[in-house]
Amino acid sequence: MGLPTLVIVSGPSGSGKTQLSHALASAIGCPAIVRDEIKEGMVHAQGSGFSPSVGDELTKRTYPLFFDIVRRLLEGRVTVVAEAAFKDSVWRQGLEPLSSLATFRIIRCVVADDVARERRLRRMAVPTRAAHADAEWLDIPASGFEPISLPAPTLMVDTNDGYSPGLPEILRFVKGSGPPTR
Repeated sequence: MGLPTLVIVSGPSGSGKTQLSHALASAIGCPAIVRDEIKEGMVHAQGSGFSPSVGDELTKRTYPLFFDIVRRLLEGRVTVVAEAAFKDSVWRQGLEPLSSLATFRIIRCVVADDVARERRLRRMAVPTRAAHADAEWLDIPASGFEPISLPAPTLMVDTNDGYSPGLPEILRFVKGSGPPTR
């Protein structure tokens, strides 16, 4: 029996990671585990009064829960789309222990700074983004993002206007039949 695939969707804030993750999970037929959605669920359970900030208490609680969920699914031989920023210095330590449980495919979303900023502005008006400090990220350039750097096939996906390469090519990459781009 082969290993499941862990599709790691990464990139800066406002790069379209969540939408791509859900599209991939739907096309593959597997779960999408989205760090921001876990944190939103924590805010909902906590009730009103939460004030998000970079590195807040819920963010600290989200990290181990995210990796526990992903690990348990991989141990059950479930292919998973996992989405978070996956900034190398923060997330590598959580991903490396999973490498014996799955075949990794990294998708790195890239976006122009002005497009990322516009997306962040739009998200700030969405009530279900209560757990996120989008205002603190508003003027941080997407181009300065520190990508995850694991020894795994990596595909760059431009998300400025749709997906380039397109979803069919991304799916071929995930299945191991398309070329990686570094």
